[in-house]
Amino acid sequence: MVKVGVLGLQGAVREHVRSIEACGAEAVVIKRREQLAEVDGLIIPGGESTTMRRLIDKYDFMEELRSFSQSGKPMFGTCAGLILLAKTVAGYAEPHIGVMDVEVERNSFGRQRESFEAPLDIAGVAEDFEAVFIRAPHILQAGENVEVLAKHDGRIVAAREGQFLGCSFHPELTEDHRLTAYFVEMVKEAQANLV
Repeated sequence: MVKVGVLGLQGAVREHVRSIEACGAEAVVIKRREQLAEVDGLIIPGGESTTMRRLIDKYDFMEELRSFSQSGKPMFGTCAGLILLAKTVAGYAEPHIGVMDVEVERNSFGRQRESFEAPLDIAGVAEDFEAVFIRAPHILQAGENVEVLAKHDGRIVAAREGQFLGCSFHPELTEDHRLTAYFVEMVKEAQANLV
């Protein structure tokens, strides 16, 4: 059984754990950087990207997260997690982890009160995925090796580049676990290739 970590510093951690377990994988809440060595894939949950970055720095996680990204193990960033994975964040000089070849704009769908749900067609995942957007970012542009998986109102809201998966919305906040299952499959494939 593959082990999928959820970065447990801030955000919708419990909901991701529930979704991973619903997909038949083992979930591990990552509170210490040494735990990253124990997992086969990592989800960076939604939350508040600035707060999350402060906690990553406070607990000295950044170097370990970058090493993890270079190990070939899959990483999935949802909402704030997508911002952390992006190589470019609009209006900011420096990226955070900076491993996925996308440019992201924060809060591009408005503030908290403008949160909404919308049905999405996610390539290879679902044609009717009910996506929850909360202060969501979106991908302004994607590099040539990035596969765009979904758009909402013409904006890119889900994409994959090799072992990196990112989405603007919160797949863990519904009972539809198909996007998490897609990531679990990515983890299984990567594990088979790493052996």
